[in-house]
Amino acid sequence: MIKPDNIETYIQSFPEIAQKKLKEIRGILKSVAPNATEELKWGKPVLIEKRILFSYSAYKHFISFMPTGPTLAHFKEELKNFKTGKDTIQFPYDQALPLDLIKKIAQHRYRDVMENDAKWMY
Repeated sequence: MIKPDNIETYIQSFPEIAQKKLKEIRGILKSVAPNATEELKWGKPVLIEKRILFSYSAYKHFISFMPTGPTLAHFKEELKNFKTGKDTIQFPYDQALPLDLIKKIAQHRYRDVMENDAKWMY
């Protein structure tokens, strides 16, 4: 497998169901941070403005969204039906993405970075 060198190639390297979800989450994140630059870091798409805002990636059975643990802590109740890690949320392919929730979480992270200079990893 060829290592992707840009976001489009990264997305195209996955099956159609993953591509659709990756494009959806990418669109939401770009709408929240329209001036952010996109890069691949650690082989995953990230959006950067001042620092890394968020990352997302595809796996065999789910999309992972990484807005950082401190951001997720504010949405603990809303995320109770999703598998979460220290800094990540998993969205299974067989379920619709919770677009409004993803946008709300991304907006919180964006504001935290812009207003409070929040770090990427704690």
